[in-house]
Amino acid sequence: MSVELRIVSIGALASHPLRHESGDRRPGHATTVLLTSGDRRILVDPSLPADALRHRLEERTGLEPDAITDIFLTDLRPERRRGIGLFGDARWHVGEIERDTYRAVIETRRRELDDEDDLDPETEKLLELESRVVARCGAAPDRIAEGVDLFPLPGVTPGLCGLLLPMPRTTILVCGDAVPTIEHLEQGAVLPHVASLEQAQESLREAIEIADQLVPGRDNIVTNPARGLV
Repeated sequence: MSVELRIVSIGALASHPLRHESGDRRPGHATTVLLTSGDRRILVDPSLPADALRHRLEERTGLEPDAITDIFLTDLRPERRRGIGLFGDARWHVGEIERDTYRAVIETRRRELDDEDDLDPETEKLLELESRVVARCGAAPDRIAEGVDLFPLPGVTPGLCGLLLPMPRTTILVCGDAVPTIEHLEQGAVLPHVASLEQAQESLREAIEIADQLVPGRDNIVTNPARGLV
């Protein structure tokens, strides 16, 4: 079965290090992708705020939020999921290592709060909301749908995962921030602040080796410039 890929929204880095930018130059947001496999409609990284995402989804696909059957998060950082509340009826997926690591961070912060003399109600409320998101996310299976396979790309975060689409004439990899922009792909560079530099660099190499086309985490779909040279 062939999988249809549609870019819903092209993301951007708040500050692009390979352009020698510093500070937040623009609102950062992730590239959002719709994958259609049979009767499954999988929205990857619903990063825009809910109202903006609703309009963009209709503009690009003609769909309303209740038509989405699945949400896939390449990682659990809040910037990737601003609009996730639109999709309460969908199944939410994230890599198991990412989910478990993020849950552990929340629990550690909660214990630290319990040990403090002055509780911060706002922080406590935020942690509760984050805990609910994590609890709502199921551990993504190796195959999300027919023709849509989980592809671990750890490094930027401990459990970042992309999605591999092996098609008859091409192989597409939805990368998340393992490959953030076209410039990072061309220069073989990773983001400056990552959980593991070694893992991030290895994941970048694996993405370049396996895919004919890539969907970077903050850019449009691109043909792999190194395909056949690696």
